[in-house]
Amino acid sequence: MVRSNPNVIKFKGCNFMRQRLVLSVLTGKCISISEIRSTDTEPGLREYEVNLLRLIDKMTNGTLIEVNETGTSFAFTPGSLLGDTVEHECCKLRAIGYYLEVIIALAPFCKKPLSIILRGVTNNQIDPSVDAFKNGCLNVLKQFIVIDPGIEFQIKKRGVEPEGGGEIYFHCPKVKLKAAQLKNVGKVKRIRGTAFSLRVSPAMAVRFIESSKGELLKFLPDVFISTDALKGQAAGKSPGFGGSLVAETTTGCKFTADKVSLPSTTMQVPEDLGKEAAWLLFEEISRGGFVDSAFQSLACLFMAFTTKDVSQCVMGPLSPYTIEFMRHLKTFVGLTFKLEPYVEDSADMEDVPLKLGTNKVLITGVGIGYHKFT
Repeated sequence: MVRSNPNVIKFKGCNFMRQRLVLSVLTGKCISISEIRSTDTEPGLREYEVNLLRLIDKMTNGTLIEVNETGTSFAFTPGSLLGDTVEHECCKLRAIGYYLEVIIALAPFCKKPLSIILRGVTNNQIDPSVDAFKNGCLNVLKQFIVIDPGIEFQIKKRGVEPEGGGEIYFHCPKVKLKAAQLKNVGKVKRIRGTAFSLRVSPAMAVRFIESSKGELLKFLPDVFISTDALKGQAAGKSPGFGGSLVAETTTGCKFTADKVSLPSTTMQVPEDLGKEAAWLLFEEISRGGFVDSAFQSLACLFMAFTTKDVSQCVMGPLSPYTIEFMRHLKTFVGLTFKLEPYVEDSADMEDVPLKLGTNKVLITGVGIGYHKFT
């Protein structure tokens, strides 16, 4: 990372591009990224990255993007964040979750209420599913909002790789952020979920539910997983099946896990998928913290761009993505967090020692007092 020109922040490589673009838009600072896969056999920006730049251009006014001929470097000059109504066709190489991370990070800071329709792949092997965003990510956002004005998230169609065909609707009115104290995680009280089957037998979803419940009921009696056997256009363009699980604690904290079948070239058994989804949820609960590991960086963003007040959040082991996001926050706004091991208050402990999973981190930070461009 080089900062030769004080007006332009320079980066190298394609990693963490979404983080850099989000912080560039919010702070109004220009960035340039070079050496994007310059040594690969296919150098330059990928189709889904160009698609993301187009989406940010739709959400803003006055954004200037200059890409060189080979696509191995580009300069990004952010415009003002407007919001309003947007429709976007996402690249099928990545799921809608790849784009939703950027949208939900920018939505609270838009000048106008944001209403967006995204079309593409709703579930894949790489990105968090749209169900995870609906249950886990929006829960994080609502913790930092003074009054929830009615944030909407609707999954209208589902679509899996390779052809996609899914569609979601997200609406975020104008909101005001506040500092939050997210320390009391509580105990897991119930598990909910959804199993879907697209252009395959509905029995696939039922078998997924039976195997996942077989694992979950060993630990908790309150488990309910619904089926979502879609037909026609709502089932997308490719066959597949899978599911999403959500564990909710007594204090409103949510952990998510999801699993989806591979593209139709490979045969997979729904029983195996159901067990793997349950195991992933157990791992997420073991990691603990108030925030799902997939959305730790968004919690850090809202802690940083809130009022000039102290926010605290307990998280499980920090992911490499979150650690890099903290470094980017220091680069863009000069903000550092205080990290310390979190120990449960002995007054809240019972006589029987609890199995609390992995070690937790208490993150403390002061917001920068961010004001929207008006």
